[in-house]
Amino acid sequence: QVQLLESGGGLVQAGGSLRLSCVASGSILFTINNMGWYRQAPGKQRELVADITSGGLTNYADSVKGRFTISRDNAKNTVYLQMNSLKQEDTAVYYCNGDVTQYDGRWPYWGQGTQVTVSS
Repeated sequence: QVQLLESGGGLVQAGGSLRLSCVASGSILFTINNMGWYRQAPGKQRELVADITSGGLTNYADSVKGRFTISRDNAKNTVYLQMNSLKQEDTAVYYCNGDVTQYDGRWPYWGQGTQVTVSS
C-alpha cells in the first residue's frame, strides 16, 4: 500500500507563513500522477486548495491565489504547499491527496491531515 504523511502545520499569527510537506511511501512500486492539497474548516465542506500534475501544471482556489504556492519533487515523491500572508480564514485541517498508479490500477490516496491555525 501507499501512505501519505503530512507535516509542517502549526500555529502562526496572521500575516505569517507556513510550509506544508507531504511524502508518499509504500512497500510496492508505485507512480504518483496528480497531487493536491485540500482543507476543511470547522462547519465547512472540504475544499480544494491547490493541485499539481506530474508535469508541474498548477491550479489554485481563488481564495489562495497569490498567497499559496504548490510544488513537487517527483524524485522524492513529495508535494509542498508554501503558505504566505496567512489569514484567520485559512485555519483548517489540511489534507494531502495523491492519484497513484500501482500494479492493480489507479487509486486515490489521502493523508490524515495536519492542523493549521492562524491567530490574530
